[in-house]
Amino acid sequence: MAAQASSPIEFLLRRPLPRQRRRLPLAGAFFAPTGLSGAPLLRALASLAADLLGTPPPPSQRRNLDALMRRLALLSALLDSLLLLLADEGEAAFSDAANLCFRELYVVLFRADLLVSYVASAARAWALLRAPQLAASFRDLDAELAVVLDVLPAASLRLSLDAAQYLDLLRARCRRRAPAHYHDPAEAALGDLLLAALRHFEVGQPPDPSMLRSLLLQIGISDAASCRSEIEYLEEQILSQEEDADLPLIGGVVALLRYCLFSLFDPSNTKTLRVWLSAGNRQRLLSWSCSDDSSFSVPKEFSCPISLDLMRDPVVVSTGQTYDRTSIIQWIEEGHSTCPNSGQALADNRLVPNRALRSLISQWCGVHGFQFDSPESNEGMIECVAASCCSKAAIEANKATARILFRMLMEGSDSAKPIAAREIRLLAKTGKQNRAFIAELGAIPLLCKLLLSSDWMAQENTVTALLNLSIYEPNKARIMEQADCLHLIVSVLKNGRTTEAKENAAATLFSLSVVHDYKKKIMNEPGAVEELASMLTKGTPRGKKDAVMALFNLSTHPESSGRMLESSAVLALIESLRNDTVSEEAAGALALLMKQPTIVHLVGSSETVITSLVGLMRRGTPKCKENAVSALYEICRRGGSTLAQRVARIPGLNTVIQNVTLTGTKRAKKKASLIVKMCQRSQMPSALAAAPLGSTLTVVDHSLVGNGTLRRAASFGSEELSNPVSISVPVP
Repeated sequence: MAAQASSPIEFLLRRPLPRQRRRLPLAGAFFAPTGLSGAPLLRALASLAADLLGTPPPPSQRRNLDALMRRLALLSALLDSLLLLLADEGEAAFSDAANLCFRELYVVLFRADLLVSYVASAARAWALLRAPQLAASFRDLDAELAVVLDVLPAASLRLSLDAAQYLDLLRARCRRRAPAHYHDPAEAALGDLLLAALRHFEVGQPPDPSMLRSLLLQIGISDAASCRSEIEYLEEQILSQEEDADLPLIGGVVALLRYCLFSLFDPSNTKTLRVWLSAGNRQRLLSWSCSDDSSFSVPKEFSCPISLDLMRDPVVVSTGQTYDRTSIIQWIEEGHSTCPNSGQALADNRLVPNRALRSLISQWCGVHGFQFDSPESNEGMIECVAASCCSKAAIEANKATARILFRMLMEGSDSAKPIAAREIRLLAKTGKQNRAFIAELGAIPLLCKLLLSSDWMAQENTVTALLNLSIYEPNKARIMEQADCLHLIVSVLKNGRTTEAKENAAATLFSLSVVHDYKKKIMNEPGAVEELASMLTKGTPRGKKDAVMALFNLSTHPESSGRMLESSAVLALIESLRNDTVSEEAAGALALLMKQPTIVHLVGSSETVITSLVGLMRRGTPKCKENAVSALYEICRRGGSTLAQRVARIPGLNTVIQNVTLTGTKRAKKKASLIVKMCQRSQMPSALAAAPLGSTLTVVDHSLVGNGTLRRAASFGSEELSNPVSISVPVP
């Protein structure tokens, strides 16, 4: 058996495992405390048992928890008797075998503490769905305790009569429960009622409101606050992707509870930001700040070591340290190659989401009444959320909820409309069926009106809702054809009340610009390209990414060059070549735009730009290398011999070209060989350079290909530019 030496928080902050899946507490191994023996070990056991006995009982798994507490009470009495024995007879009363057994007993109690904490922190609906697995964990715990008690050398301990009776009673109770006794019939019946409600939605008939209200009260959901907290907890479990979780079932319950939130409760209640937690878990989270709920500080474990702010999207770098995604990306962009905390060199720039820590931060925010919206740009997360909403029950429940939200948008009060926009944003995040149905109801015109709201949260949620809706292809037409909708999106991009609103406006333009017919309309919208260029140079890392992807898409239009040049977008793209986060798309956009001679000479006249492109060919991803090669190819092809000679003089070009021709993509290899030929031709005597393009020439170029290296340059003509980069839309 094995035990974890570090604290739970420290463990979460340091683990570097990618796509870690959450498991029930009894999974895994733990080390026994080798440094303890005799009286100190017994006192540690007694303290752990007392803490467990003092834990307020959560509403779930009461039958198994009550049985566990009865065993712990007997164990606590046994440990007290042993401590009295040690006080009388000294450490000699304990053999090595006894110490070994008590160390193993410590591991069993440690596992029991984890299991109780898991049940205490779990939402009620989640505990109902996981009842069989939780019951199995309690059964395994009893089995482990029985094994330890069986091998305990009772004879050598010279137990008192009372202690021997406690031990015999414990052994008997750990063995006598049949597997069926671990399953609570009352909880099983409640779980069946929950499934029955889902079956109503499967046949397209929402359950009777009185039946739903009775069900929720039995579960422990009595108001909007507890209903919303159940939804948020279940969504966290979907993102955590527990190994054997039934995602369609969980998604169906989430959809059912969201329907109940709006059909049975008043979602405008300001207390809905509070999250339901067990008393023990609430106290644990409060203790990480302070005991006064009205005055607190962010726990240092939840603060980014770089910005010192609460982390919204914690990620783990290669050294195992955790940072907020935005802060660590900015750190890397500034040229740092070491870990800010440890000073160790970063093996790579890969960022792994720390989902367990994000879940803890979400719960802490709930305790203190904060809204916690974590960015979910990870494609794996988006896919698992979509998978959870594919069941017939989830689809029908979400449709029923969408109808309620549409009525709130159309007829609701000024305070209700922003709430509806937020819920539509969340609903449109989970699958194309929801996006299609929301738009078919007519929500897009109503959302467009909310873009003008003076409420920053309403504006942010509205533009994000439009972004999520635009992912569904037919909705792009609905948005573009809606009067003034494009103008309002650009207005948010320019004058949005929050940074996230501006970023999501840029992402919406990117999503819409995927359709070729809309590219010119977006470019002709006053301020659209200018604001994208401004965000590319001055925005956050996420904003820059949204902006460069939109500009790349617009650059694929044949009439984009002039608009990009006059709006300073070309200069912004040139500057972005030095930013590894956006350099791939920037290089691709420049390659596409260099059909216009003015842009070719603007880009190619700077050796710094050419050097940056060569650098991307050296260190970029395969697609980044391809785009950089395409940009250099256009400079050589359209810029004449002067620019081709400038490219040929760049130090290290020969090595980079050779590497691309060996390891690059098929398109990159072809264009790299053409760059070599154009550079060779630019350095030929004028008589040879004037030879027909179709002829074959043999040249020796010491500066480009090395001394004594002979190259045969074949004929070449026009070459098509790279196809647009295929990029997935991030769903906030």
